[in-house]
Amino acid sequence: MALACHDLRTPLATIHGFARTIPRFAARHQPTERYVELIAAASAQMAETIDELWLAARIESGGLNPERDESDTLELARSAAARLSGQAETDGEGGVVVVDAERATHAIVAFAHCALRHGGLDRIVLRASGNDVEIEPVTASAALVLSGEEMRDLGAAVAFKLVPALGGSTVLRDTAFVVSFAGSRSPSQSSR
Repeated sequence: MALACHDLRTPLATIHGFARTIPRFAARHQPTERYVELIAAASAQMAETIDELWLAARIESGGLNPERDESDTLELARSAAARLSGQAETDGEGGVVVVDAERATHAIVAFAHCALRHGGLDRIVLRASGNDVEIEPVTASAALVLSGEEMRDLGAAVAFKLVPALGGSTVLRDTAFVVSFAGSRSPSQSSR
């Protein structure tokens, strides 16, 4: 799976490159420009999908070696909110966790996108609370996907594999989806 994902990226990059270059050489007709924009957007979406599949393959094969360091859950929530294009706000008081911050943020974004898309929402809250980042509200339809009952979201499906690989866990709690990460190392563990 990882090899196939890698091999697909080269032709996809070529398509994407030509889609971005055509407008410079083609006559400036509005419909043509719009079609090229759609090609570019679709190829970018394909690249994201391939990246998700590659990440899942790396997790499944045991090839994911996350670099864990101390991070603050409020900062993870803020980083995720920044990637959600104004569809999320943050609040709460974070806690120090030991996690690969980039990948943890990736998982939070995937779960948040799932809550937005399958919940029919325009906006959500990412609340930091100690070792947890809570995503809310979670509607009944989004809860079916976020509980794992229905696998209708690739990003969430990969994030369900990613969070345990990072030493974390997830749980659906009432109208919130909670992503928990391992707490900070004790001073005796840090000195080893």
